[in-house]
Amino acid sequence: MNSTVIDAFAVIDPEAEVRIRSDDRRHVFHSWSAQGAIDPLPVASGRGATFWDYAGNSYLDFSSQLVNLNLGHQHPDLVRAIQDQAGRLATIQPSVANDVRGELARLISGVAGDGFTKVFFTNGGADANENAVRMARLVTGKRKVLSAYRSYHGNTTTAISLTGDPRRWANEPGDGSVAHFFGPYLYRSAFHATTPEEESERALAHLEQVIVLEGASTIGAIVLETIVGTNGVLIPPPGYLEGVRALCDKYGIIWIADEVMVGFGRVGEWFAFQAFGATPDLITFAKGVNSGYVPLGGVVISDRIAAHFDAVPFPGGLTYSGHPLACAAGVATFGVFERENILERVRDLGTRVVAPRLAAIAERHESVGETRGMGLFWAIELVKDRTTREPLVPFNASGADAAPVAAVAAACRKAGLSPFTHFNRVHVAPPLVISESDLSDGLDIIDDALDEADKYLA
Repeated sequence: MNSTVIDAFAVIDPEAEVRIRSDDRRHVFHSWSAQGAIDPLPVASGRGATFWDYAGNSYLDFSSQLVNLNLGHQHPDLVRAIQDQAGRLATIQPSVANDVRGELARLISGVAGDGFTKVFFTNGGADANENAVRMARLVTGKRKVLSAYRSYHGNTTTAISLTGDPRRWANEPGDGSVAHFFGPYLYRSAFHATTPEEESERALAHLEQVIVLEGASTIGAIVLETIVGTNGVLIPPPGYLEGVRALCDKYGIIWIADEVMVGFGRVGEWFAFQAFGATPDLITFAKGVNSGYVPLGGVVISDRIAAHFDAVPFPGGLTYSGHPLACAAGVATFGVFERENILERVRDLGTRVVAPRLAAIAERHESVGETRGMGLFWAIELVKDRTTREPLVPFNASGADAAPVAAVAAACRKAGLSPFTHFNRVHVAPPLVISESDLSDGLDIIDDALDEADKYLA
């Protein structure tokens, strides 16, 4: 091995880079990719909001990997919790009681609020949504499920059918009992709304019409990302979630809040729905519960729904449900949140640093149509023309059509930032533990990189 340590966390090792790249290209089959069209970056190490490649280059992680690394790379509390648990009991089946599994379930139900007592653990977000839908169907006796366009709910059969973006198309036919509707998106309103209040009112009227036309007697659940994630960081307008709650109550439908991406502090709340004054029946989670250090997801179950299964067996389970290593990291996560005041910190940074800085970026760049977000979860929407709002790249663009945003991403990486881009947007989703100086530096890099987008204006 021929390596050089350049600081406490970064190592230059060209030989390792060659070997890792070769193994990856020869043997690893990557998700969502044409295998011959990709060349993944070998990553050597990470710490906090930064990771390094084998050439010693550092990158500010402005996507938190897949918006899961809420407490950053190699948080010592989470690493120590996994090590200690592995030394004591590395794994145990889910049919027995386990201390860290029970403790984490108690902690999660405690922050979910009144009316939530039990948690069903899964391996991740997709199977959390699968099992939440299964619960809703069993409790209501109704099979159909509604979900929004511009959504993502996972890659298993029902979850990908619920998904309202192009990743669903190649997987069809899937679960034939799913129907889609338009959620609120004022900047590109499907309802010709001009204010948030109009958008909320008209989106709810549309949803009720879909319920009636699809048959309320057939609909068991509505699944919603509380804040739409990959498909735009779409914040629900005033009254929308309260209206969804009212429609579900009116028609006997269970509301499933998909909090996989926005739960556990991403927007400055334990769960994002808590910022909007309405409470779902089931909450799905994953990602930030333990920053993905060991795969973990789950469903927080309202007491009403949990009671249904007191005498009726739930027909589902997973070998690794509530895995002790994953749960140990989850318990440690709660300790970090409390000690480091993560929720308050996220709200402060979002309001005091990100919001005004993105407003200034929008002023400077004609390619920016809108910025929106909460906490440390934001989107910069890029357009060819602010008047027409024509996207800088088309919906589901690839190849040459996607070149403008690809150029922005390349400029970010060249300057030492790993960006999150999707279609015509750049997202801002760094680890919640990022320092204020690193956050400002990252926003500076995005600001400069958007000069590339400006070159493509109509």
